[in-house]
Amino acid sequence: MNWQVDLEVVYGSSQHNPAVLKGLTQALRRAGIRGTFYIGYPVMASSDSSLTVDALLVSQTPGFVAFHLVEQGQNYREYQDRLYYVLEANLSRHESLRSGRKLGVPINIVSIFPEGDVPADADEQYRAASINSLVNVLQNADGIADETLYRKLSAAIQRVTTIKPTKKRANVAKPDSKGAILRKIEKKIANLDRWQKAAAIETPEGPQRIRGLAGSGKTVVLALKAAYLHTQHPDWKIAVTFHTRSLYQQFKDLIERFTLEHMGDKPDWQQLQIVHSWGSSGQDGIYSIACNAINLLPTNYLTAKSRYGSLRAFTGVCNELAAAVKGKQLDLYDAVLIDEAQDLPPSFFRIVDAMTKQPKRIIWAYDELQNLSETGMASPPDLFDREITLTNPPDAAHQDIILPVCYRNTPWALTLAHALGFGLFREAGIVQHFDEPRMWAEIGYMAESGLLDAGQQVTLVRAPRSYPQFFSDLLSPADAVVSQAFASREEQYAWIANDIKNNIEQDELDPDDIVVVLTEPITQKSEYYELRRHLDSYGIQSNLAGITNDRDAFLQPGAVTVSGIYRAKGNEAPMVYIANADHCAVGHEMIRLRNILFTGITRSRAWVRVCGVGDRMAMLQREIDQVVGNNFKLIFTVPTPAQLEQIRRINRDRTTQEKGQIKKAERNLEEVLELLRQGVISAEAMPQLQDLIKEMQKQKGEQ
Repeated sequence: MNWQVDLEVVYGSSQHNPAVLKGLTQALRRAGIRGTFYIGYPVMASSDSSLTVDALLVSQTPGFVAFHLVEQGQNYREYQDRLYYVLEANLSRHESLRSGRKLGVPINIVSIFPEGDVPADADEQYRAASINSLVNVLQNADGIADETLYRKLSAAIQRVTTIKPTKKRANVAKPDSKGAILRKIEKKIANLDRWQKAAAIETPEGPQRIRGLAGSGKTVVLALKAAYLHTQHPDWKIAVTFHTRSLYQQFKDLIERFTLEHMGDKPDWQQLQIVHSWGSSGQDGIYSIACNAINLLPTNYLTAKSRYGSLRAFTGVCNELAAAVKGKQLDLYDAVLIDEAQDLPPSFFRIVDAMTKQPKRIIWAYDELQNLSETGMASPPDLFDREITLTNPPDAAHQDIILPVCYRNTPWALTLAHALGFGLFREAGIVQHFDEPRMWAEIGYMAESGLLDAGQQVTLVRAPRSYPQFFSDLLSPADAVVSQAFASREEQYAWIANDIKNNIEQDELDPDDIVVVLTEPITQKSEYYELRRHLDSYGIQSNLAGITNDRDAFLQPGAVTVSGIYRAKGNEAPMVYIANADHCAVGHEMIRLRNILFTGITRSRAWVRVCGVGDRMAMLQREIDQVVGNNFKLIFTVPTPAQLEQIRRINRDRTTQEKGQIKKAERNLEEVLELLRQGVISAEAMPQLQDLIKEMQKQKGEQ
């Protein structure tokens, strides 16, 4: 992976001649300039309108340079004056960019003319150039010597300064407490990396796929993109949709802040809609909107659950609707942005396809291992049931973007999550793996030894550039990742509650810095009340997300959040406890179970505690011990295509019919085992038992 480039080019929306922009880009590259070159970005709010900068260079040398591509008959000096005051007014709003009563960042503006048309009256105040004379003109530009000021400027241009935390953490008194460490982490300047910039700003004329690790910024990127598109095209009808209901408020807050930065006003929520994938009786969703468009009565959850089961309820109703809209063009939206795409069925994408106008600006973001119900993300042709090829041309917006840097999770927590999610150290064999081994490199791992080829043993470690340096500076692996095995649920919950008490009293964390994730959806209510009894004994307030508080909210100030795995998705917290991890150790649907474990661990921003009970937790503990003992390196043999097929067949999700067959077989085996124990039958008299043992050995050998 190419981690280092001299000039990052981000292709925003531009109405100018592509040949001129290409020439401008090539001139900057030939000059060896390092920095970021934005085309058609940013949008700057003024008192009466908003202005899109034709092109903008953010660098230390030659500095901050706004380019004006002169149109025929345009007074370039008047336009430069307007552009200067808009830039100055917007940048001056950031206290970190001021120096006394003035803006601390020099603003350079250059008007670009066709060759031979550069006006003779151009000077140091009103700079003008052609493509060929540009480098000479930039030699006299005012640079930015202070690297910290440069980073703050970059954050302001990228709009990410608006998502900085608002917590004061006034209760922090100890310099080395977890609260103090968290305060240091939260004060770090957030700059988008080169992949995030491309994902947030570049929108091709057609579909776009954004793949990223948990914590790589997919939700923030989609919110930035939605705000940018809404500002550039206020007449467009845009939808932002997602699977986890608690993401609604997060998207609303982010988009509102980003839109205020761009246009100085709140979004027009009629044109830019934040809608859940399904919807409810009191709130529209993509599914219900599409149903209404074709005069079809939407199916509610209870009816869908009775018809298809709880895990396949949404898939079932989407399959019905996709069949109904097939061949129809509803043309409801100019662009649709989809978060958590891994949890939505292919039929949902076919519904969105019918709802979206040409040229089908459908942007979907996902993390393959956060899929809680299926075996993997389908390819674009399988998603949309039509031929789609995603391309990344060298001088245009990319259609397929991977975000390899993880800003949320420590490298140790992420490595553990991948080890357990894939089952790389599982005694019974690997649970799942990428189709393409090179995906490990794409998501930020590097081979310390061996080859990333099918059938080859490899040792992988997180690449140094795949996570922020402050993790290594402020945290240690031994404290960042802790696992605990218990003899009973009661003992587990007593330990978690006591540890949370210490987090609040000794570690100086706030209650809302803490999330407890329950791995088993069916029992989450009863499990919560067991844990709550222990928390109440210490006077610690808590909520079961979406059940005892607002279903569209996740965290509540002053309270510990306890959450089922589905509500936890898309959310995060500094300290995360995984309760009942043993539920994910063994089972008939190992891919789903291990993805639950992966998702739970990757909710953590700094510290994670993996807890479980009994023999199954002991099995899981052995996997964890191998990861820790290997110094958080992944050592395994890459599966061959044939092995992958076998792995998926064994570990896949089961249909309702298959689940019934499994339960029947388990009951029969229990009866046989009991008869063997009682001496009613003997193993020698039952050749079927020998056949069963042989088949189990055969399957183990194939893995």
